[in-house]
Amino acid sequence: MAGVLEHPGYDGEKLRRASKQLPCREVQAGMLLSLMGEPQQFCYPSLFIYGHRASGKSHVVNVLMKELELPHVTVSCVECVSVALLFEQVLVSFFGCDAASLLPRSPSLSDFVRIYKQQTSKFPSQQTRYIVMEQAELLRDANVNLLPALLRLQELVEDNVSVILLSEIVWDKFRPNSGCFEPLLLHFPDYSKAELLHILSAHRHPSHSAEFYSSYINILLGVFYTVCRDLRELQHLAALNFSKFCEPVAAGKVKETETHKLWKNIEPHLKKAMQTVYLREVSSLQWEQMDEHETGALRGLSAHTHVELPYYSKFLLIAAYLASYNPARTDKRFFVKTSNHLLGPKPFPLDRLLAIFYSVVDSRVAPTASIFSQISSLVTLQLLTLVSHDDQLDSPKYKCAVSLDFISAISRTVNFDIVKYLYDF
Repeated sequence: MAGVLEHPGYDGEKLRRASKQLPCREVQAGMLLSLMGEPQQFCYPSLFIYGHRASGKSHVVNVLMKELELPHVTVSCVECVSVALLFEQVLVSFFGCDAASLLPRSPSLSDFVRIYKQQTSKFPSQQTRYIVMEQAELLRDANVNLLPALLRLQELVEDNVSVILLSEIVWDKFRPNSGCFEPLLLHFPDYSKAELLHILSAHRHPSHSAEFYSSYINILLGVFYTVCRDLRELQHLAALNFSKFCEPVAAGKVKETETHKLWKNIEPHLKKAMQTVYLREVSSLQWEQMDEHETGALRGLSAHTHVELPYYSKFLLIAAYLASYNPARTDKRFFVKTSNHLLGPKPFPLDRLLAIFYSVVDSRVAPTASIFSQISSLVTLQLLTLVSHDDQLDSPKYKCAVSLDFISAISRTVNFDIVKYLYDF
């Protein structure tokens, strides 16, 4: 499956080193080199590389820049919270700290262009300079003039410079409404199942044969490939579950070649692990602790519900139940006995739900989009009920729609004593 990159403008040995680091991405790397042209030639002003998460975009660009020794700067749009940081990072990388020190306290785009042009007269480019913008979709929220300027920066600064934008969204959703210079587009498709098998099998465990590890990866992909194509997530899952796969071999009960028996042993464990897919909020240690307490934890809870609810969705549901049945005034102190369960669940605002959630969960959790999407999922599953009007988008209200037995069973799976926090008990 491996190929060798070829381009007349670059050293063959450097291309071979780059090829070894780009398994299953030789085609995309070759197309990118064709768009870039030879080092001394003027490159197209801007390139837009897009594809799903973990499809190799950043890896391919960074390997080519490093191995081919091309002058470049890689900018994370997440880290550059202001245009001043962006301008400073570019000038430092290309011209040094003295150039960056010329920027005023709050530089404008014209300040950056002026200083860049001054520096190019002192340090003319011998080959194309590249500005690589990672998570470039965040540029849509920046100053309205920034993205159009970056797309035609070559023209503005009169230098052989090219801007490479890396994004997970397509250009049609990226393009500014006011119109701008159109970059060349390069799409990175998802890895196929065969490509994932090839890449993951290459990182085999040194204490086991390549065939044994490859059979494990094949089993892993058989379970997870339909729901997960993310290479980094699959690498995490492969490392997390390999010790479980090896247990029968280590105990001398099964030989490495008895794949069917190994599959029978690991299948229930992998299916149970599906609830952690894409939830990096569940650490490896947390998953192992959850697995240790799994026996007996399913009492009172159907297996379907257990598998389908992610780890933090359970805590969100617990928080929703507490918010529904506990008076708001008792959130900071407990308890005056009143049978709120006889009165039924009461509505609660979103901010109260999140406040309780962050209090009951054991680890620090950032308020990510994943948490909010799981709240929507709980509403879709009819475990929560949205009771506010459609026009109350800024302060939605919910009500918990599950029974005490149900929430008690959910709580046992995450080792949370909900009765301890209930106002009525």
